[in-house]
Amino acid sequence: MWAKFDRIGAVYYDITWTGFAAMRRSVVKDVFGIVRDARDKAVETVSVAAAAGRELRGFEVDDAARRFIQEKAFGDQFVHRTGHSIGTEVHGTGANMDNLETHDERRILPGSLFSVEPGIYLLEFGVRSEVNVFVKSGSAGTTGAVQRELVRIG
Repeated sequence: MWAKFDRIGAVYYDITWTGFAAMRRSVVKDVFGIVRDARDKAVETVSVAAAAGRELRGFEVDDAARRFIQEKAFGDQFVHRTGHSIGTEVHGTGANMDNLETHDERRILPGSLFSVEPGIYLLEFGVRSEVNVFVKSGSAGTTGAVQRELVRIG
């Protein structure tokens, strides 16, 4: 889901939550947990770097999420970049969280807003969890609610 206020200069809010209906809950729950934790590793990477005043580049955020998913043996099922810049266009012109499609070496600067949205896509189902991260001088964090558990549909 993405949206923004209907006014000049408004920026997008771009999120994905995951629900399930007919699948075996335990299998979906396990994959969701891996995706959620990979998302959180990427956000933590940004937060720690911002708090330390350390330069961080887009590919490093992708690496944090991708490494976690690879350690859980689902690396081949994570088939897109971890995130993208967000601005007045839903896909902005800043650094992307990408070391798959490109090797984005652009720095993540204070004032940056971007998505973190790892996913695992199996033949039977797929899971993605997306949050937005805003970076300030000395800190970074998610904007809005963060999904922690699966949403039951039906």
